[in-house]
Amino acid sequence: MKFFVTGVCGQLGHDVMNELASRGYEGIGSDIAPEYSDVQDNTAVTKMPYISLDITNKEAVNQILETTCPDVVIHCAAWTAVDLAEDTDKQDIVKKINVDGTQYIASACKKLGCKMIYLSTDYVFDGQGTTPWQPDCKNYRPLNIYGQSKLLGEQAVANTLDKYFIVRIAWVFGRNGKNFIKTMLTVGKNHDKLTVVNDQIGTPTYTFDLARLLIDMAESEKYGYYHVTNEGGYISWYDFTKEIFRQAVALGHTEYDEDHITVTPVTTAEYGASKAARPFNSRLDKSKLTEAGFTPLPDWKDALQRYLTDILNEEF
Repeated sequence: MKFFVTGVCGQLGHDVMNELASRGYEGIGSDIAPEYSDVQDNTAVTKMPYISLDITNKEAVNQILETTCPDVVIHCAAWTAVDLAEDTDKQDIVKKINVDGTQYIASACKKLGCKMIYLSTDYVFDGQGTTPWQPDCKNYRPLNIYGQSKLLGEQAVANTLDKYFIVRIAWVFGRNGKNFIKTMLTVGKNHDKLTVVNDQIGTPTYTFDLARLLIDMAESEKYGYYHVTNEGGYISWYDFTKEIFRQAVALGHTEYDEDHITVTPVTTAEYGASKAARPFNSRLDKSKLTEAGFTPLPDWKDALQRYLTDILNEEF
């Protein structure tokens, strides 16, 4: 199979390309930059074919996908700056990227008869209650502009194609780009007291593990909606922070121990409102994965340990 991957300068696209290379698949990466210019880690993605593509340009999307003629498109590109999306002057471009761009790609996939994998988010739900969200639940009530745009992207895919996977993920971290773990490690170097919310509940997703599952999906015809995070149960951002620092110390970075940093749990209300409302309940039910015969992702603590081992000895 030949794959076309959007957003390869982001966390997930980077790892998807490397997973394709490890399996011997032909992968073509794309992003809006003129050339691949993100993390130069000497992995396969830095050497694989790359095409500059603005997904908000319908003609460019059609021309490039018709020319490359992939069997599968994995659509990782998105506007993901949740708070910035609330700004009035940003909302038009958020829609163009997350809704219109997705529609252009889905329409091109329909013409080519190829499969499409669309990455979505728990933010399509309102985050109320404590019951894990089912992948086929249609009780959508996004709380913010980003969630609204990703829901409209989902609908563009589902209303256009038959051969699609809509994969909702949450609390994403990877080697390439910014994420919560890197933020906590950076802040922890410069502060001896941190406050982290403990009433938003979910599970982290490591892009290295997720990339493997996405290719497993592409090799199948088990289309539909799926929820994917690492295994290991549901935690708060506070729980996650404590485990990040605990594992960092276990790896020899004593600057993160309790003698140097105090982490205090607070409610979202106590922490202070952000521009975009965040869901309290980001629990995603993943049982459909095993029912379909897919191998779940490893435990999030295991994923965190592998990730920290990879990045802590480098600048991030």
